[in-house]
Amino acid sequence: MAAIKVLNMSGAEVGEIELNDNVFGVEYKESLIHQAVVTRLANERQGTKSTLTRTEVRGGGIKPWRQKGTGRARQGSIRAPQWIKGGVVFAPKSRDFSKKMNEKAKRAALLSALSKKVADGEFIVIDELKVSAPKTKEMAAFAKALNLKKALVVMDNDDVNVIRAAANLPKLSTLPLAQLSTYEVVVNAVVVMTKAAVEKFQEVNA
Repeated sequence: MAAIKVLNMSGAEVGEIELNDNVFGVEYKESLIHQAVVTRLANERQGTKSTLTRTEVRGGGIKPWRQKGTGRARQGSIRAPQWIKGGVVFAPKSRDFSKKMNEKAKRAALLSALSKKVADGEFIVIDELKVSAPKTKEMAAFAKALNLKKALVVMDNDDVNVIRAAANLPKLSTLPLAQLSTYEVVVNAVVVMTKAAVEKFQEVNA
């Protein structure tokens, strides 16, 4: 087990915590992480786009002019794709973009992504995260003290005050432990977890 220092909200060291190698020291699996990210993004797609083909556009039931003798190109319908207000060739239709990933693979991808953060020194543990009121000022001071640029803050509970206090900080995302995903870990430069969240995460995944 590797030890990592625990900081407070002011950035001062207040202790250490042991990280389980079976959770925060696993092998880096880029293919699994990629699959988890692609699955997440695919599942967020609505797939509601739809345009009309020539069979669905209203009108065009009669031939616009006779086949021969007019000197013009032959036409069968004014709703063919080459006409204004005509149908669309290979029109996009509503579809389901969702993908599936089994739970074991999801867990392995998350542990791999977190282990990479720990190995790269982009993982910070804090003793607790509390604000007196849902004010941006307190969370901004916390981000400045820890020199956080684009960071994900993972809490062991759903602290509404913290979530609201960080809502106006575009570079700071807050998330309860239950909602932690590989995508969130990958898109943020630094992952900050409370000591209680780390202990709970290790207890579940060890």
